[in-house]
Amino acid sequence: MANLHFHYGVMAAAKSASLLITAFNLKQRGNKVELLKPKTDNRFSVDEISSRVGGLSAKATTLANLDNYTPQPDTQFILIDEIQFFSPEDIDKLVKIADSSKDLVIMCYGLLTDSNENMFPASKRLIEVGAKLHHMESNCQIDGCMRLATHNARFDENGKLITNGPPIAVGADEYRSVCRKHFAMFKNGMILEPKGK
Repeated sequence: MANLHFHYGVMAAAKSASLLITAFNLKQRGNKVELLKPKTDNRFSVDEISSRVGGLSAKATTLANLDNYTPQPDTQFILIDEIQFFSPEDIDKLVKIADSSKDLVIMCYGLLTDSNENMFPASKRLIEVGAKLHHMESNCQIDGCMRLATHNARFDENGKLITNGPPIAVGADEYRSVCRKHFAMFKNGMILEPKGK
């Protein structure tokens, strides 16, 4: 069995929900589980992993990086949310942890690419080091479209696609997970209709 996993998908693919359900089921079977998240993820809580799906949440250890992180001796599973906000060096630290114990399993959850169509460095590193990949699929969030969502699209207050600047920004901008076809259409000038129209 692989001991380093990367569960990836676009925004709203229920990645955090999947992590929380997995953690719950592992704990129910008596396993020792550690939950980690990056310090930069403070959307809902500083010290919890939360999901928009059904209000699921659980306490987690928040870390700026993994430089000084060492799992507890009896830990069997480490589940990490928003892995894309860590660094490639943090991924290398996870590889060392995973390879130093035959019984420890590390499951990372996060985005593969940013809103500018670029791979996050930590996500890229997970692929480079041979993490077992699990693609979490979801549908395009444009009304009536059932295609596979492939892009994290960011829009300004006027519904125009933002294709430069910070890859992730918290604030007034709106995000939608869209298919490749719709992303190209927005890139060519189509405007996002307000929700409900």
